[in-house]
Amino acid sequence: MKTRINHPDVASPSPHVAAGVVCDGWFFVSGQGPLDMVTREPVPGSIEEETRRTLQNIDAILVAGGASLEHVVKCSCFLSDLADFRGFDSVYREFFSRAVPPVRTTVGSPLLAGIRVEIDVIARLPKGANSTVYGE
Repeated sequence: MKTRINHPDVASPSPHVAAGVVCDGWFFVSGQGPLDMVTREPVPGSIEEETRRTLQNIDAILVAGGASLEHVVKCSCFLSDLADFRGFDSVYREFFSRAVPPVRTTVGSPLLAGIRVEIDVIARLPKGANSTVYGE
């Protein structure tokens, strides 16, 4: 059984792409960027600002489904310019500073709408956090 999870600020989610899907205790969050989730418009800024907004958007989706960044086990990160890696990484480490951070892949990639960063994650829901979503 799959359950769709939306960002809490999105009034009418896309019928074609889910922000998140929970299945058998795994939580998959689709690629997120530095968007204002109410208007769905990119919010340009420095790589640090865009990374922070992107991770905040991911966290909001995770929380809506009963998890948090603490439960992330895998991150796939895309940078429009690999020269931005140092600034990206400094903010990323603020969000994932625990003893066992998630595994991560970071690659350079052209991104839509002129954004500088896009991140998708896989998390494991904590048992009992949301039993209707977890499927217990």
